[in-house]
Amino acid sequence: PDGFKRLKYQEEAVLSARKVLQEYGGLFLSDVVGLGKTYMAALLAQQLEGRSLVIAPPHLLDKNNRGSWPNVFGDFRVPHTDFESIGKLEDLLERDVSKYLNVFIDESHRFRTETNQTYEMLAQICRGKRVILVSATPLNNTPRDILSQVKLFQNGKNSTIPNVRNLEAFFARLEKNLNGLDRRTDRDLYFAAVQANAKATREQILKHLMIRRTRNEIMKYYGEDLILQGFKFPDVDDPKPLFYKFNKVENEIFNETVRLIIQAFTYARYKPLTYYDGKREQREVQSQKNLAKFMKILLIKRLESSFHAFRLTLERFIHSYDRVIEEFHKGHVYISKKHINKIFDLLETDDQEAIDRLLEADKAERLDSKDFNEDFIRDLKSDQKVLRKIHDLWKQIKRDPKWEAFREVFRTEPRLKKSKIIIFTESKETAEYLSQRIIDEVEPKALLFTGSSDESVRKEAIANFDANAFQVKDQYRILVATEVLSEGVNLHRSNIVINYDIPWNPTRLIQRVGRVNRVDTKFDTIHTYNFFPTEESNDLIKLKEAAEAKIHAFIEMLGADARLLTEGEEIKSHDLFAKLTSKKTITGEDEEEESELEYLTEIREVRDKHPELFARIKRLPKKARSTRLVSAGKDAIAKEFPSLLTYFRQGRLDKFFLAQPDVTEPVELDFFFTAKVLKPAEPSEKRQTIPRDFYALLDKNKHAFEGATSPDLDDAIPKHRGGANDAYILKRLKAKEIRRYHGFTEDDELYIQQVIQLLTDGVLPRPTTKKVAEALKKEIEPLKVLGILRRDVSPLFFQETRAQQTAHAFSPREVILSSYLLPACRAHRGAGREDAK
Repeated sequence: PDGFKRLKYQEEAVLSARKVLQEYGGLFLSDVVGLGKTYMAALLAQQLEGRSLVIAPPHLLDKNNRGSWPNVFGDFRVPHTDFESIGKLEDLLERDVSKYLNVFIDESHRFRTETNQTYEMLAQICRGKRVILVSATPLNNTPRDILSQVKLFQNGKNSTIPNVRNLEAFFARLEKNLNGLDRRTDRDLYFAAVQANAKATREQILKHLMIRRTRNEIMKYYGEDLILQGFKFPDVDDPKPLFYKFNKVENEIFNETVRLIIQAFTYARYKPLTYYDGKREQREVQSQKNLAKFMKILLIKRLESSFHAFRLTLERFIHSYDRVIEEFHKGHVYISKKHINKIFDLLETDDQEAIDRLLEADKAERLDSKDFNEDFIRDLKSDQKVLRKIHDLWKQIKRDPKWEAFREVFRTEPRLKKSKIIIFTESKETAEYLSQRIIDEVEPKALLFTGSSDESVRKEAIANFDANAFQVKDQYRILVATEVLSEGVNLHRSNIVINYDIPWNPTRLIQRVGRVNRVDTKFDTIHTYNFFPTEESNDLIKLKEAAEAKIHAFIEMLGADARLLTEGEEIKSHDLFAKLTSKKTITGEDEEEESELEYLTEIREVRDKHPELFARIKRLPKKARSTRLVSAGKDAIAKEFPSLLTYFRQGRLDKFFLAQPDVTEPVELDFFFTAKVLKPAEPSEKRQTIPRDFYALLDKNKHAFEGATSPDLDDAIPKHRGGANDAYILKRLKAKEIRRYHGFTEDDELYIQQVIQLLTDGVLPRPTTKKVAEALKKEIEPLKVLGILRRDVSPLFFQETRAQQTAHAFSPREVILSSYLLPACRAHRGAGREDAK
């Protein structure tokens, strides 16, 4: 369209995406932040037949935001597209979703768990359609984040992903790798297992399903095109740590507060069912235990965010405990399962402001206090005492060292005096406090944006900070925002981001800085500042050491609950400070990261500059073989010569194995290692003679490939690993009471068999199976069992996935090529005649 440039890296992403969609029915569009994923999605949508549906957060559907989905799809003239907010999936299901062939889901990492009702509705909408998941950070916490999203277009126990038929079993094995390892006592083994799991997920799942390039890759392999088009990426400075210093009294109070919050406080008010003598479902009890842990993390985050926010939160806790104890003595304990479920839904969307409001709401269900054991009131009073002790301690603190440090930075840091600045905080109350103090003491105007702000404030933020805004204004230089503005909004009239509180999950840094780190920014450099608490010192090294010690204390004292603080990301306590002051964390990419684009670029150069050689390569027969002399310095594999490297293929699956004469089992190699070994040092390298043991080593590699591509028993016959609910429903439906019941029609019997197949294939999301299982436990009459299935299992789930509709027949195993590797320092004694085939 007019005003848009044709960028090669975007066009080639779309070509790759079409191939992935055709093969697997879905994909992750996951280029790093700021590369224009919305534009790529629009280019892709242009080329797909059928009606499209875009599901996105409401602010990314706002037509006042020039980069919103409706505006971009309109600019690209994408026809037949509807747009709906993530929060209105129920409304969508009330309409006819069968008219859509393509579903685009923005910020798909919000659906990283399948245990809530929102995911269940999304799974119904996506069934049988092409699904495009748009997210720069689809893997936030654990590999299971990926499983939930992949199941939107693949069957959980019967997928079409090469060599991973049973996705549930694959991810269960990854989880098993962590079993028995303690995050603290087995630290090195634990983190090695976490890294191995991430690598397995990348190499066996995401390799087939994900389009992801980094800025480094784009500049290296498409830089010439970008320069021709007048684009560039800004440099990203290492984040600069800013320290706010506690005096001796403040430091003692801060440390004691952390200890009391983590070690002395029981959070009994948030988990009453753990003290209840009556009968309740274990799931309800566990939900309350989880809520109590979350409230602990909330207090920790508020404490670090600002003294102001912590004081307000502390007062709410005290008021809440006073009410609960008062009601207990009146004979009442109030709980609300509904509110707890809502809170955990809000946890998924990181809406802490809404969580605060819900926790203050009246509770729905009233229980008799005499049905609670005596530990409940004892712990309530103990917590009340702890809260009042903390409250009394904080009466001694008369200043705000964090604000004082912040104000001083504004006065002394030259680039903060005139540039536009974005300040992020997780707490709405911190944001309100901070913006007011900026107005009072630094600059007369600052724009505040939180989850409670109305649409007019969002328009002001876009007009003043988005370089592509329809109506550009210059009324504000400073924007203070909560997390709600860290996704999907361009703020690149600024190149400075300040994180007022610690972003405990470094993924947040990628999202926040991504607001200003855009391909079309006018700035040469992006600057980031992070605040850390520390103790008084004039020595920078000691300031850093004290800050690291405080972070270490937070994480180590929390123990296993530290994953809640870092939002699931596995981070060593002594690594977090380094991560938060590293450029790599901001960009989400590794300077040393290997890229398949390197080899794709080389192939293109051969095609364009040496067409005769390219034609010869295309004519190479399968089972091509040769012997090469490889220098002793050729990677780590050099010490293992002589050896045979074989490249195998089965359908869409490529594998590489290395066999050696004196080693029983061949080793499987990854693509990058194989490419390095096979790449000749000189184009004129001569082929050597084929040695006598070539075929024996080839047989070894063949056996290894056959073993690697023969499905495990767990994968060949899908097991019921979706949980106890799946197994229970299957057991009931296969029981003789159902099988031998003569009151079913043929259609009824066929329907029951179809439900059994859905369960066997791992199609139904957990909320659905939980609902069905709970209903079946109360009913034994066959016709009523059938009624439960028809009521609770959506008809939408009975469609095949797009991948099933286009699945290929079984592909044979093929040998593509073999290369016998000899050390260049000596000839192989067992060589026979040269074989050029």
